[in-house]
Amino acid sequence: MEKQHPGKLYAAALGAMICFSLSFVWFKIANISYGPLTIVFFRLLASSLILWIVNRLTGRLVMPVKKDFRYLLLLAFFEPFLYFMGESYGLQYISPTVASVIIGTIPLFAPLAGFLFFREKISPRNLLGILLSFLGVILVIYEFGVGLTASPVGVLLQFSAVFSAIGYTVVLHKISARMNNLSIILFQNILGSLYFAPFWLAFEYRGFVQTPFDPKAMLAIGELAVFASTLAFIFFTYSVRHMGITRSNMFVNFIPVFTALFAWLILGDPLSAQKILGIVVVITGLFFAQMKFRKSYEGPDPIPRT
Repeated sequence: MEKQHPGKLYAAALGAMICFSLSFVWFKIANISYGPLTIVFFRLLASSLILWIVNRLTGRLVMPVKKDFRYLLLLAFFEPFLYFMGESYGLQYISPTVASVIIGTIPLFAPLAGFLFFREKISPRNLLGILLSFLGVILVIYEFGVGLTASPVGVLLQFSAVFSAIGYTVVLHKISARMNNLSIILFQNILGSLYFAPFWLAFEYRGFVQTPFDPKAMLAIGELAVFASTLAFIFFTYSVRHMGITRSNMFVNFIPVFTALFAWLILGDPLSAQKILGIVVVITGLFFAQMKFRKSYEGPDPIPRT
């Protein structure tokens, strides 16, 4: 494999994390005019079209065989369907910063899934990292003397997205190794859009056709499709190929930081000293858990969201 310049690799990894981080902000912008189902449905349709073109142009498209479909159907059910249901509806109740901190805990639960389903070892460092990050989450969503500053409903919905992502990684562990990442993402997005279609038709279609066209909101949906659901994955898979899983996934820990910054700059979300401390504690726990975890865990790595 041709050696790549480190600066190019770091730029690709950071570019992916920036796109994933901005997705929380873009959703909030789109949600002003359109419902969660509308945003996700059109995002998946647009991303599927883009990924189909990319796969065809690069010659990397791998069509699934019969035995792949049961895994792809289950994969798409966990993510994007259940995952985006939890994340999108959760974002209606909590800020992008809080959502990204909770979603950022996904790598912490991978060792637990590995232990439960594949009997893989969990080290004390993994457990300490999980506890540290939960402490950080509490600092972000709970203000001393005030109480919860984030909606419990929103927090629970975000954690449902986290556990959906864990289900996704368990199924991904079993899917045929002959399919590359871009092909898997393409077909899970196509199937995901089919899962969302009846719900969108039943609950949001009428409201969508009656809502005046909002160019700013539609642009945000387009940005979600192009950058968060397509380019981010291309950048990330490129960095994984040349830097390896361990080094690439360390960049995932910066998503809450970037999201907090973008939400503050673009949406004007407040960023208190306690929230900053909570974000730092979450990231510390993530780094701490993954340092040991990456040496022993050989299952699939959670793909960054969203």
